[in-house]
Amino acid sequence: MSNIHNIKIALADDHNLIRSSVAKLVASFPNCTVLFEAENGAEVLSYLKQHIIPDILLLDIDMPVMDGFETALAISKNYPLVRILTLTMSNDERSIVKMLRNGATGYISKNIQPHTLQQAIEAMAEKNHFLPEDISTKLISGLQNDIHQPFSINMLNEREIEFLKYVPTDLSYPDIALKMNVSHRTVDDYRTALFTKLKVKTRMGLAVYAMRNQIYEP
Repeated sequence: MSNIHNIKIALADDHNLIRSSVAKLVASFPNCTVLFEAENGAEVLSYLKQHIIPDILLLDIDMPVMDGFETALAISKNYPLVRILTLTMSNDERSIVKMLRNGATGYISKNIQPHTLQQAIEAMAEKNHFLPEDISTKLISGLQNDIHQPFSINMLNEREIEFLKYVPTDLSYPDIALKMNVSHRTVDDYRTALFTKLKVKTRMGLAVYAMRNQIYEP
């Protein structure tokens, strides 16, 4: 990830006026540069294949050709260093949960104030996630109603469960290592093992599991 004072941004939204307005707003932030704009996920992947790689992608959900769900999944699989901040009008619980499962680590509404967008971008750059309180509330609601069966917690060891308690917090991985009194490499091992066991690819995916299974309660 680039320095927080040099954040490369891309936008994907099929509404030209909205996309253009958001791009101008983002470009006005002193720490951001807009790399490209796209009308759908297919256009985003076309840029990425040309090695035009942003730090953060502002991604709408409802788009033709390739929507936000498909786009997030493809990017998290093939370009895992690109951080996905969902910027959408679709704030229902299912959409939030699905986007986070597919690799997004941030989720905000298009109704936010400009300063909140800047805050979200900076949080994504620094901490790799951003969920405002209203979205977090809907996320928990959506998880409670989720139809998927959780991975059995009995398959996790005590240290993995302890690690999961810290994942949904603002602590960095080095901070978690200090809390657990282990090396940074050991924390990386916990994370890698849980990615495999729980079949997720991001810290947000681990956080979702921790909240679903009452390992972490906000």
